[in-house]
Amino acid sequence: MNKKSILRYALLEVLAAVLYVLFISVFFSQAEKIFGPEDTMLSPVVFLLLLVFSVSIMGMTIFGRSIMWYLDGQKKEAVKLLFYKLAYLFVFMVLAMIALAISR
Repeated sequence: MNKKSILRYALLEVLAAVLYVLFISVFFSQAEKIFGPEDTMLSPVVFLLLLVFSVSIMGMTIFGRSIMWYLDGQKKEAVKLLFYKLAYLFVFMVLAMIALAISR
């Protein structure tokens, strides 16, 4: 596996993670309009279920391919992929912080 394809996998999977985070953020910003302002006993249950689901999705997105490659004997490629994903995530996080600082 060459470096270019590893970088492409990393970028595509991190973009998927960022899009998922954006989707969940929009959902939370619109939740009161969708469900109403009342808190019920079901609200924490829904929140915790969404948390568990999100952690599972992010775990598969960020670590899934790296773990598969590692178990298949492609250890160097797996570690590189994970490093590139974390680097891309860091870049997107910094860009989001800059966008937030500019918008204030």
